[in-house]
Amino acid sequence: MEKIWKIKKENKIDETLVKKFQPVILRLLANRGITEVAGIEKFFNLDYSRDVLDPFNFSDMARAADRIIKAKGKREKIAIFGDYDADGVTATALLYETLKLLGFEDVIIYIPDRQNEGYGMNSEAIEYLKSQGVGLIITVDCGITNFSEAEKAGELGMDLIITDHHHVPEKIPTAVAIINPHMKNCRYAFQDLAGVGVAFKLAQALYQKIDPENIEQLKWLLDLVAVGTVADCVPVLGENRALVKYGLIVLSKTRRVGLQELFKVGRINIDENNLATTQKISFQIAPRINAAGRMDHANASYNLVIEKDRVAARDMALEIESKNQSRQKVTAEIVKEIRALAENYFKDKKLIVASNEHWQVGILGLVAGKISDEFSKPTMVLQKRGEELVGSLRSIPQVNIIEALEKCSGLLTKFGGHAQAAGVTVSGENFEAFCGKLSGIIEKELEGKEIFPEIEIDAEVSAEDVNWELMLEINKMEPFGEGNEEPVFLMKNMIAEDIKIVGNGSKHLKLALRAENNPKIFEAIGFGFGEKFSELKSGDHIDVVFNLQEDEWNGNKKMQLRLIDLKMKNMLK
Repeated sequence: MEKIWKIKKENKIDETLVKKFQPVILRLLANRGITEVAGIEKFFNLDYSRDVLDPFNFSDMARAADRIIKAKGKREKIAIFGDYDADGVTATALLYETLKLLGFEDVIIYIPDRQNEGYGMNSEAIEYLKSQGVGLIITVDCGITNFSEAEKAGELGMDLIITDHHHVPEKIPTAVAIINPHMKNCRYAFQDLAGVGVAFKLAQALYQKIDPENIEQLKWLLDLVAVGTVADCVPVLGENRALVKYGLIVLSKTRRVGLQELFKVGRINIDENNLATTQKISFQIAPRINAAGRMDHANASYNLVIEKDRVAARDMALEIESKNQSRQKVTAEIVKEIRALAENYFKDKKLIVASNEHWQVGILGLVAGKISDEFSKPTMVLQKRGEELVGSLRSIPQVNIIEALEKCSGLLTKFGGHAQAAGVTVSGENFEAFCGKLSGIIEKELEGKEIFPEIEIDAEVSAEDVNWELMLEINKMEPFGEGNEEPVFLMKNMIAEDIKIVGNGSKHLKLALRAENNPKIFEAIGFGFGEKFSELKSGDHIDVVFNLQEDEWNGNKKMQLRLIDLKMKNMLK
């Protein structure tokens, strides 16, 4: 389906700012809601001590820290209950390492099996932790929907501290403390922390209470914060921007032999001379960390992250690389299967639903995301498991899927998530009624709206605008991510030259571009464009949508346009 190009509405720019900043940069900042000098200067000049906020602004933070310190004094066994995705794994590792650094002796971790236990706490796990002598459970990246499990922990004599960042339901669990920026009584100024970000705030609070003189040691844990935050697709703005910015620096010189070996095995170019980026986390690191939990058990990724022995770390990294390759293959097969359904049976429907008992639950979110992106429709993909169906939903910007699920809560065994991504468990007997109700809610939400895949463009630019000065200013806008996406530009009526199809299977399009009456030549690359634009000829006039990126090879730096889409002259309207 051809994508619609939509240039973002121009916000009014204060003329006095034009003297200080490039007009194109001001336009990019205005698109992100940053229009005043103070906000612009803060955006460009991140400061850890200023931008990383006081953890005790969380209403329950003091209560949580005091209970954990009490456990240390009593030599009580503490269990950290985590989640199996990259956010949960990094949050679990971060809190475990914090407690060990602060002298806690008896700490264990529990990450549920995605396939057999599902997301969050469960009764069997609670009973197991009790059998291990646990007196205090601390959740990371989960727990806010575990009402009955919290009751069970209390009945068995265990205290519970919940740290989470997911949507808060109307009925909340009973706990000693709940640290979640979305809680109604929460005084915390920044709501968009990832699970690992919330865990980091608890770590900060514990250091302030127990060992304030060594709180700088916490900065060495920011590599985990950066990975988990970017992997979970929360906005890279506000406090997250500071955490990720400094986390990328730590990641580039990480002391973790597990991550070092993961970089080597996966050919991920990160070291002190090749700084980590959010793109490398999103497309190279996070998929590998997630692969363990998707294909088997997330303990493999957790153990890699905390491993101290290089030989053992190498073996773990090789195992995870193998799981990631399997994950890619299986995902592609299921996407192909559901695509055929979507093109036929769901052609005139607003919600795509697919289920199969043989699909692994760990990859269903990935599959749902790819189908939702391709067809611009909310998508639900499930595994049939005995009398239940378990799966994932991915949505489009026009539909808040967690709010839609709340309206169906009476038909669900379990659900949770965010506006655009969620998970559900539903009994077989309720499945048909649930699908009908959810479809009806989405139909009503989208009534009268035509949904087409769109590419949002920050600004149209000319060949004269695109230069090294602009490139350097764009670099200062990093780290990029959700809410601060890499700028997207449009250049019209460019002439294509020196066209080559490159890469394995002739997948990619490489070409040179120039404007009429301008000698400047731009190198451009379109990944996956080889087949779609195979008819492109030298001399054709095209419009291009692209990211402007700095490319370095053998020490030589050059500007490159990374094509997002293009329209040939015979396609232009």
